[in-house]
Amino acid sequence: MFIKIKRNCPKTESSQCNKFIHGKLQIKGIISIFNSALAWQDVGLPLSTTSNEACKMYDALLTQIVSWTNDPSLGGFEICKTKLQAADPDFVMGQVVINGAELIGTGKSVWLDKDLDAAVKRMVGLSKTQEITERERLHVEALDLFAKGSLPKACNVWEEILLYQPTDLLALKMSQDTYYYLGYKQQLRDSVARVLPHWTPQIPLYGYLNGMYSFGLVETNFYDLAEKVARKGLALNPSDAWSTHTLAHVYEMNADVYNGLKFLKEMENSWKGSDMLSCHIYWHWALYHIEKGDYEAALTLYDDQISRSCFKSGAMLDIVDACSMLYRLQMEGINLNNRWKKLAKVTRSHAKDHILIYNDVHILMSLLGAKEADTANQLIISLQEVSQTPGENHQHQLARDLGLPICQAITEFANGNYSRTVDLLNPIRYQVQNIGGSNAQRDIFDLLLIHAALKSDCRAHQKLARCLLMERDALRPNSPMNERLIRKAIALHNVD
Repeated sequence: MFIKIKRNCPKTESSQCNKFIHGKLQIKGIISIFNSALAWQDVGLPLSTTSNEACKMYDALLTQIVSWTNDPSLGGFEICKTKLQAADPDFVMGQVVINGAELIGTGKSVWLDKDLDAAVKRMVGLSKTQEITERERLHVEALDLFAKGSLPKACNVWEEILLYQPTDLLALKMSQDTYYYLGYKQQLRDSVARVLPHWTPQIPLYGYLNGMYSFGLVETNFYDLAEKVARKGLALNPSDAWSTHTLAHVYEMNADVYNGLKFLKEMENSWKGSDMLSCHIYWHWALYHIEKGDYEAALTLYDDQISRSCFKSGAMLDIVDACSMLYRLQMEGINLNNRWKKLAKVTRSHAKDHILIYNDVHILMSLLGAKEADTANQLIISLQEVSQTPGENHQHQLARDLGLPICQAITEFANGNYSRTVDLLNPIRYQVQNIGGSNAQRDIFDLLLIHAALKSDCRAHQKLARCLLMERDALRPNSPMNERLIRKAIALHNVD
């Protein structure tokens, strides 16, 4: 039974961890106070290690994961990781936070990376041979499930932890990111709402929960409340890039281009230091330019920020952003020169990953854009193979009924078969959210369907395009992009 875990909310005082300066809560991380095994025990989150240094580095890694920052003031992620492993190589939660950070990035998997596979197996083995708490054992179980592709089950285990330990920030963060990958918008919101009453501003890293909660709110269309909560997060901590990210979504979903550009520009010095997320915020910035038809400005951001981050980091989030940005510009009819070919140098090595369907479809966009038909075909063939593999891998199960039709639609569009694209994409348009990502990110598939319908020779498809644009205009009134697309649809109607 799970009753071994006792609910014990943190008792830390504000004088110990955070400081209020000029009315704002200056959030530093928990490394300043959670630097010993005793400190973690005192707040009801005991760590099974005798090494205070290991506890300190666990905190440093968790702080950087939550803040989306490779923070040099904490030593940076890789240095902290090395120090943690040296301090206690058998520290189970140390293995959990290190392996969790690797897996949640979705750039590697246990079936493709032997070192990662060995690390996860070692973590599981240590959890069975050492005397650890039930909470720690459940962390291992959840991460092992995630590694095997059983994402919904992993979330269930993290939620079990949070039921008794609502201030377990690692469980909350891992479940948040996984709900995002699953496209579970309500769970993304409600998982934070359930634990928020147990948190106070005196608990270290409290401010970041506002960013998490506000993102769930914006994804479930509570735009006004999302803005309010995100601004509260920024009032507590101006460098909270996730709260900034939420507001970027609010402006995007409202097609409020002027205020979106103004906000990101004014806040740039606060969020650009969040190197794990800054590329994505620049991606949002570029979206505003595409919205208003300023394609040169969007390309400049792509060249100066997005592609540069993609090539430097190799992070999957950055790769997907680069693919998405070029594909949107391509649908707008913009000449991309050799940008697709350059990007394919990064993406082709991921053609057979199949860690997330969401990643696969973006990788396919880049391969087709670069005219690498053979590699694109290999991606689809290998995706067909994993879709027939027995087991509980959620993404492999998703491949047959959703991943493959989307990939086929993208391929048909690239080959100029627009009518076939519509026939493939329209029946599943309301299921696309199941591949994960945000509403703003998945908008690319709505746009693909609209562009395909406008280009189709089938009059029924052209009529569908007009209907889809009416629907889109109702959701995003005063959108310059909608106006451009509606003019195209009207021109087709007049020809008929």
